Amino acid sequence: MYNFSPGLLYGVAEEMSVAKTLFIVSKAVLIYVYIGYPFLCLLLSRLKRNKYKTDDIIPSVTIIIAAYNEENCIAETVQNKLELDYPSDKLEIIVVSDASSDNTDALVAGIAEQDSRVIFLRQQNRRGKTAALNTAAEVATGEILVFSDANSIYNQSTLLNLVKPFADSSVGYVTGKMVYNVTKKSASGDGCSSYMKYENRLREIESNFGSVVGVDGGIDAVRKQLYTAMPEDMQPDFGLPLSVIENGRRVVFTPFALVSESTLGNSSEEFSMRVRVILRALWAIKSFKHLLNPSKYGLFSWQLFSHKILRYLAPLFLLGCLISSLFMFNDGTWWAIWFPVQVAFYLLALAGSRM
Repeated sequence: MYNFSPGLLYGVAEEMSVAKTLFIVSKAVLIYVYIGYPFLCLLLSRLKRNKYKTDDIIPSVTIIIAAYNEENCIAETVQNKLELDYPSDKLEIIVVSDASSDNTDALVAGIAEQDSRVIFLRQQNRRGKTAALNTAAEVATGEILVFSDANSIYNQSTLLNLVKPFADSSVGYVTGKMVYNVTKKSASGDGCSSYMKYENRLREIESNFGSVVGVDGGIDAVRKQLYTAMPEDMQPDFGLPLSVIENGRRVVFTPFALVSESTLGNSSEEFSMRVRVILRALWAIKSFKHLLNPSKYGLFSWQLFSHKILRYLAPLFLLGCLISSLFMFNDGTWWAIWFPVQVAFYLLALAGSRM
């Protein structure tokens, strides 16, 4: 006959208590990251409104495009920039080929021969986007450096609207509004589009009281005097804005500078890209960890921790919810329901990714 011991019961109860604590903490962090933080930012934007000033200024601009094997889109992208509503004598375009092996070089060189505003540079060995931007920044003549992806298509007035916030001397970096074109109906494409709508709104709110934490590499700009050459393994559209913050200037979002890009073809490509972005962003945060000091950087330290670090760690908290709910499966109806609900959610997500 089996004998129950008080010690065994205490061990089970303790295990259940730890599981519940892990579940509650993990769930609370996830709610804070995606709902609580945006709500607090909205509240701050009402209580501590510090909207940047804008004006119709026309500084000289250099648009920098890094390209690797982009023969399918590079000519259209460069032509799009040449046709923007911006004074011709104030516009320069530099395209850096990262040792492309397709027809990219010939296409850009051909355009450069036709229009003196276009400068073509080539990296003989593949060194990545960051190295390409560093190379272009050395020869750029514009007061404002604008960064575009090789497939980014700007609205006619995008450049005019992108430079307006630089009329405010406190602004050092400006990012615009990305709109994804879902060329093929898919769960991945719809997810990207929905995510960008959420992120654009959050950036707009953050700009109303301070600086934004994340920018979009396809539509952002910096004062040339604030550009610093970056390590080639650093994500440029994350590291450079952090260096601007470090130098006491603001990073802001303007919803009037619009850019459109097509979503990636499938979920696996999107997942791989997101993993690369997160890993490189975490590496950049390590280099700028001093920005997490609230005594020196105030609200931005809280923003960086909440908007980026906790969000990047979200998969760990999701895993914490799943594992802890498994241990609570036999602990009453309320606790037991969470495990099958999560399993069903992930199965639906998996099925949707294959559509």
